[in-house]
Amino acid sequence: MIKNYTNFLRFVLFFVFLSVLPSQMAAQCAGNDAQKIICDIQDPANKTLSLFSLLDGSPTAGGKWSDDNNFRGLDSITGNLNAQLIRKGGVYHYTYTAPDVAGCVDNKSTITLTIGAYAGIGSKATVCSEAGGFNLFTAFDSTVMGPHENGIWRDASGRILGSSLLEIGKIEETITRKFTYEVPVVPECPLTPLVTTVFVTIVRTPEQGKSIELRLCGTTDLDGYTNFDMFELLTGEDPDGVWKGPDITSRSDHNINLKQLFDTYGASQYNYEYTVFAVPNQNVCKDKTAYVTITLEKKIDFTGTKIAIAKDICESDIATAAYSAKITQGPQNIPNGEYKITYSVAGPTGGSESITANFINGIANFPIESSYFKRVGKYTVTVTSIIPLSGKGLCANMFSPFSSDLNIYPLSRLDNAVITASPVCQNNNATIQISNATQLTDGDYRIVYNINGDNLATAQTANIKAVGGKATFEIPGNLNAKSGLSVITITTITNITNPTPQCSNTANVIGNLTINPLPAAANIKIVVNDNCLNGVFTAVVSGLENLAKAKLSYLLLESNPSVEQNVDLNVLNGNASFVIPSNLLVNTGSTTISITYVTNDATSCGSTLVSVLDSFIINSIPVAPIAGNQEFCKVDRATIANLTPRGSQYKWYSSATSTTSLADSYVLKSEDYYIRETSPAGCTSAPNMISVVVNDVPAPILNPGGADFCGLKNPTVADLSKATNVAASVAWYDAENNGNLLTSTTLLVHKATYYGFDLSALTDCISDNNLEVIVSLIDCDPGEYAFFIPDGFSPNGDNVNDTFRIPDIEFLYPDYTIEIFNRYGNVMFKGNANTANWDGRNSESAGFGDGIAQNGVYFYIVNFNKDNRKAQQGRLYLNR
Repeated sequence: MIKNYTNFLRFVLFFVFLSVLPSQMAAQCAGNDAQKIICDIQDPANKTLSLFSLLDGSPTAGGKWSDDNNFRGLDSITGNLNAQLIRKGGVYHYTYTAPDVAGCVDNKSTITLTIGAYAGIGSKATVCSEAGGFNLFTAFDSTVMGPHENGIWRDASGRILGSSLLEIGKIEETITRKFTYEVPVVPECPLTPLVTTVFVTIVRTPEQGKSIELRLCGTTDLDGYTNFDMFELLTGEDPDGVWKGPDITSRSDHNINLKQLFDTYGASQYNYEYTVFAVPNQNVCKDKTAYVTITLEKKIDFTGTKIAIAKDICESDIATAAYSAKITQGPQNIPNGEYKITYSVAGPTGGSESITANFINGIANFPIESSYFKRVGKYTVTVTSIIPLSGKGLCANMFSPFSSDLNIYPLSRLDNAVITASPVCQNNNATIQISNATQLTDGDYRIVYNINGDNLATAQTANIKAVGGKATFEIPGNLNAKSGLSVITITTITNITNPTPQCSNTANVIGNLTINPLPAAANIKIVVNDNCLNGVFTAVVSGLENLAKAKLSYLLLESNPSVEQNVDLNVLNGNASFVIPSNLLVNTGSTTISITYVTNDATSCGSTLVSVLDSFIINSIPVAPIAGNQEFCKVDRATIANLTPRGSQYKWYSSATSTTSLADSYVLKSEDYYIRETSPAGCTSAPNMISVVVNDVPAPILNPGGADFCGLKNPTVADLSKATNVAASVAWYDAENNGNLLTSTTLLVHKATYYGFDLSALTDCISDNNLEVIVSLIDCDPGEYAFFIPDGFSPNGDNVNDTFRIPDIEFLYPDYTIEIFNRYGNVMFKGNANTANWDGRNSESAGFGDGIAQNGVYFYIVNFNKDNRKAQQGRLYLNR
């Protein structure tokens, strides 16, 4: 309050000072300096303030005004000032410069203008949150002057704001905020309002969300999109908005079937809108719409797509040729449209580039730079990629590089080429070799040639294939009808690798051809003799004249037909021979050999033969004779003549490979023999083996003391038989040869000689050797009598040695007893004169029951029970 009063006094004193100034100041042509204080700057009258009217004195009109502070609002001509354009309170100076007037002492004067601070009139403002920021100066009453700009802003808490720009972040709901604006005090206007208040309501803008573009390959990716929720393509959106677009059927619908859309409408860009609505009855925020794009593309199948390049040319056309390519779709359709096609050219020269071409009905045509084709050679144009320009590459198109070739053919040149030819036979095709054709590119060509010399022909044509400067062609045999020398000249060569173009050039290549004569065949003959099947059939050839080595071709006919055979012959004086392979002669009967061709090995020239043949017989071989194994007795002294079958056609051999037969007098042995049969034609059968067994029976063996019959009453031949090892089968004769057979009841004669032979019941053979026995019937001392006790027997039921007994013991020791034990000491048998024979069974009297004793060693004890003779022990072997 004191400060404002002081300022007021200063103002009054200043006014008094002006009113007492000397009048001579009026002599200034610009008038006198003056001042003005405006505290109510908001008054509309301050929009037009005449500074000239404020000058004291008598200023001369027509001068110019200047703003010493360089502020706005001054009209320098009229001196009118819009003080409300000055945006802050304070002191401002304006200078008037009068026009030049004679006698003018001072032509400048100054107006000092004091403007009071003005905070403006606060109001209420509304802003949408999407604005992001809000200038608080726009929240003042717009019907009056706006506030000065040099004030400070504070929020509701009194915090000073850095600027008038209010940053608006994301808000969840509409809010109203209070702010104050305060301008600095101007001392001359102490009572001016310095603070005002504004209210800003921030209305939340609807959030349509941020859209996500969905890009899919409709051909492969839509199985999971038959009920697709469109909200998946938005983030941060308000709910309860409305969707619009294909397959959206109502305001609440937000699910679509992308697979059905693709199947119905195909590849396309499908556009959708999602609109959220502003708060009703407010015009601050607007409805918001998010735009969503779904792009569905179709896979393009380039499989089978082909490229054709036009066109192959000759070397001479390089400078003027133009090239183009045509791409044709495969089995699958390529949609019409613009495509980026990348291709490369590989060859002697080449390069690569990408071009834009249109596919129309599956075909795209485009030019190819001729600069890629500058040299002779093969060029391969390969399409490395085809990309539809209208698409986004969402589908993995089925594409593999594909190519086509273009050739620039050289002019055919045979410069420095050489013709050579191996000698040929008369009437045969001749192969002509072309070599050293270093300027001839690999490929197919047509040549024109002439023949001179011993044979003549002109303008003959042939196709050749050149590889590495070499080629061959054939001269037909009809042009080689005469033996001797032909001169071959190539006159023209044409490249026929491709049907078009055919690049031709002249040539002059000369070479020689030697033609050898054919061998003479008029006197050739062949003879083959008859033989047995599997025998050696030798063919004798004559009439080969002056040949030294020849190759013969022949056929077999009739019983043994064959394919053509070849044989090499060494010829001597026109004759040669060879053996017909046995595998060709497998059937008996008549067979004909026919010579079909003869070749001179020296020249390889041959002649065809007609009716040079011979027939021969292949005799059959008898079947191996049927014969069985045969047995004989040694005593019969059988020989080869005793074998069956018998007959002059049969021969016997000692081995399967022996060629010498055995004599009929050959004495048989136990061994194998081989019989063959020989046919009237002299063919011998394969051998058949039989086994011959010559049986023999050993002579009987006399038991120890078997010739002595001491104490035996009326011994007979049967008793003598019992004294041998074969008592049941021995036969006794009174002489060794041609003796009489003695019956078993024949009484023995003291000192008589008896001859024993054994007869085998199995073979019916009598032993070849005999047992000669001189018997003794004189009584002897029993104490000195040594009994024969067998050391074994074989109770197997063959009636030979089936029981164990001590011969004749009962005659000298009628009270004897015998016991037989097994190896464990168990009694197996108890015997005496009434039960003398043990048949190999357990004796019931032994207490072991009636059972069969096993093979093995047993032990016996003989008690003589007479003349105090000591018991005798021993062992025997039982073997069934």
